[in-house]
Amino acid sequence: MAPRTEGVDFSPFRSEAARTRFLKRYDRRAERWPVPSESRTIETSLGRTFVRVSGPPEAPPLVLLHGIGSNSLTWDANVAALSGSFRVHAVDAVYDYGRSIPSAQARNRDDLVRWLDELFTGLGLEGGVHLVGLSYGGWLASQYALRFPERVRTLVLLAPVFTVLPLSAGWVLRAVLCVLPFRRFTRSFMFWLLEDLARKGEAGRATVEEWAEDSFVAMRSFKSRRTVNPTVLTDEELRSLGMPTLYLVGENEKIYSASAALQRLERVAPRIQTGLIPGAGHDFTVTQAQLVNDRVLAFLRPG
Repeated sequence: MAPRTEGVDFSPFRSEAARTRFLKRYDRRAERWPVPSESRTIETSLGRTFVRVSGPPEAPPLVLLHGIGSNSLTWDANVAALSGSFRVHAVDAVYDYGRSIPSAQARNRDDLVRWLDELFTGLGLEGGVHLVGLSYGGWLASQYALRFPERVRTLVLLAPVFTVLPLSAGWVLRAVLCVLPFRRFTRSFMFWLLEDLARKGEAGRATVEEWAEDSFVAMRSFKSRRTVNPTVLTDEELRSLGMPTLYLVGENEKIYSASAALQRLERVAPRIQTGLIPGAGHDFTVTQAQLVNDRVLAFLRPG
């Protein structure tokens, strides 16, 4: 059953001026996408979903799901490596800040999983996909793999939010402050969360500054929407991920303890491959992009 939409305005932007402001920043960043790409828009029960597609048309399909408060441009440090061997589909999640246009509100994880299944069907990905999810996208990827295991060839979870452990109190307290309409709270949160990237010289600090401003502008451009709360998987759910699965986390992760997460997976689901990325936290797909790319590609194409 599709989510109910009676009497609800799902235009995502607060105003036409807000739409223009956000898309100007978005399109400026999109110009830096490092490989040729084409865009597709797929109709789903939650709305029109924008997908940025790169890589050889005949290559195996790989789908990238970004973290909350972001969009497909999250993957600009990874797509060049991944699209050398795969047809990469980087999604602008319909519930988030990007070029997708919602027509309904997701009420629960079943709605999100159904949306993702409709998206895969609309993209013609019938033979199964390599599914990679970062943060909230990692949680959603795990939920999809549990519901539709036959459609997932391999699963890569990059510091998935919840999924293995609850969020840290430090993350929650800092994230709540970002709701307030002051740049300093968003900037402080981003520099805390992406601390390792900020320490990588002038270029690293500039990247964090840009992302903090992107986040602030997006939150003030889009109407407030309820996000489906992610969950921690039970031991049985983790064990039931039957497809080849890789879990990676930065050693300085802020959303939860990296060591505790690895210990839990080793204890309850030892068949899941794990890896600890040094010198990085929640920013590890950028701070240690080459290492992450190498680890993911070695897992996706063994031998």
